[in-house]
Amino acid sequence: MSTDSRLGLDEPQVDVLARTLTRAATTLQAHEIPFAVTGGLAAYARGGPETDHDVDLLIRLEDAERTVQVLVEAGMRAVDPPEDWLCKVYDGAVLVDLIHRPNERRVTDRTLRRAESLRIGSVQAPVVTATDLLTDKLLVLGPHRCDFTEALPVARALREQVDWTEVRAQAVDSPYAEAFLFLVDRLAVTDGEPQRRMT
Repeated sequence: MSTDSRLGLDEPQVDVLARTLTRAATTLQAHEIPFAVTGGLAAYARGGPETDHDVDLLIRLEDAERTVQVLVEAGMRAVDPPEDWLCKVYDGAVLVDLIHRPNERRVTDRTLRRAESLRIGSVQAPVVTATDLLTDKLLVLGPHRCDFTEALPVARALREQVDWTEVRAQAVDSPYAEAFLFLVDRLAVTDGEPQRRMT
């Protein structure tokens, strides 16, 4: 057990996030707004490490305004983010990111249909595939964000759920993703042949 200094609760932060997810998911389900859980809670639901960050949900752009509205009606608080690819609401001190264009890729019906229903805490919710999750983590990498320490534990934990061929295809234009994939090949995390050392 750990204490979250922001919330004053003696419970794991992942449980705090799961409770917020339950509120958000049941609200969106009641209003028939399609969504999918992504980010740290998606990795956790699939057997990955615990997360202490925020709650991340994928939504369609055309549903963004209504999504914020129904969550505010459910008691959450909306904020105006500087970014144009997501909306944000707070459940108490817990941030919920409502993402409609991750990594400049618009969320579509097809994106959401690929999600699989999994249990997270007390709620059954659609969760992005391990392949989509890892692809998004790799496409975030860039010259100002090239730390592999977040993606590597997820890749290790979800390795058997990931379609590595698809990840490579989606991330082919990113040299940072290529570097990460080289690393996990060498560590025998992927289903590919490890790269041989130059002699």
